[in-house]
Amino acid sequence: MTKPKIALQLWSIQEDCKTDLFEALKTVKQNGYDGVEFAGYHGHSAAQIKEMLEQLDLAVAASHIPFEALRDRFEETVAFEKTIGNQRIVIPYASFDSLEKWQAFAAELTQITQKLQAEGLTCYYHNHAHEFTEVAGESMIDELIKDNPQLRLEADLYWLAFANVAVLPWLKERETKVGLVHIKDMQEQPQESTEIGNGILPIKSYVEAAKALELPWLIVEQEAFQKFAPLEASGIDYLQLKNIVEEVYQ
Repeated sequence: MTKPKIALQLWSIQEDCKTDLFEALKTVKQNGYDGVEFAGYHGHSAAQIKEMLEQLDLAVAASHIPFEALRDRFEETVAFEKTIGNQRIVIPYASFDSLEKWQAFAAELTQITQKLQAEGLTCYYHNHAHEFTEVAGESMIDELIKDNPQLRLEADLYWLAFANVAVLPWLKERETKVGLVHIKDMQEQPQESTEIGNGILPIKSYVEAAKALELPWLIVEQEAFQKFAPLEASGIDYLQLKNIVEEVYQ
């Protein structure tokens, strides 16, 4: 079985990207990553992004695009993503205080997903923890996918665990919907993300689950930093995850 490629969600190093995107991407490549998942383009044009990626031989695993950009500037947004070579559009966040509002969003998202599919692009939704707690006793992730067969999930395994969801059974039950995963480790106290291998989450089990799902990418994300600066931490994350991947896929 083909090993997945490893990408970095650039939110992890957002300040470095704001300062000098090309230099940040250069370090990402030097750290070993095969690709990146964008979370904004910091004022650069699609042509400039494409040139950076080609120079550094980095692929685009996906890009986080606010729902409002797709709703209000669909053609412009799609043209940008096609230019940089991205095929996976990820809605990074949504939050509503009632089931009815979530259902209205789900209906809008279904329309956007269909429009993206017509353009040859796949739409994903990325979870946090609140989708499992915002409406008591209901999973808004399941609400989103219920009537939207084309929508895929980018499962953030850290936030699933944070929400006290049983991660491995959850993935298994939605194996036809999960197309990407975010992998990050969790420090116990305070409860926040940390370098892979330095926390309490069963990362090897997560990689084994990703293998069963035959996922093309594993996407590293780290949102809190205890001892290392973000770029250095992301390098540690890559090496730790690469070693686990080598063990699981041997």
